[in-house]
Amino acid sequence: MRGFFAIGVENLSKQMNAGNLFRSAHAFGASFAFTIGGMYSPNLAKSNTSKSIFQMPIYNYNRFSEFITPENSILVGVELTENSIDLPKFRHPSNAIYILGPEKGNLSKNIMSSCKYTVKIPTKFCINLAMAGAIVMYDRVISLGQYDPRPVVFNQNCS
Repeated sequence: MRGFFAIGVENLSKQMNAGNLFRSAHAFGASFAFTIGGMYSPNLAKSNTSKSIFQMPIYNYNRFSEFITPENSILVGVELTENSIDLPKFRHPSNAIYILGPEKGNLSKNIMSSCKYTVKIPTKFCINLAMAGAIVMYDRVISLGQYDPRPVVFNQNCS
């Protein structure tokens, strides 16, 4: 798979969710992870058992204005809105920076207006931050990876 990606969260409020998200980011091969408006503390995020802080950079920014995206990267918001693109229909940019909203709210208007794309996971309601991030990263790997389409099997015996 070519390109790179990073993932982060705005207004982090639950360290355990960030730990899970950053552990998944490490597992899926993220180049870095980040927070904006909420400090990640590895000592409080006991869920990050892969110790991703030692495997990839994790940046903490106080404000979005401090966040500098890498050259040639595209900011992609992950938010359940009416105008968001359904994730299964989305073509992931090769150089993507994904940002998720806070556990108890939405991405700020400033960040939303800075995103080239906004995607949503087609669910009936919002799901856990770490789970949403893992689904987005899995979709990226499946859609940009070197995987053949899944075979269709008919008349499968169900035991």
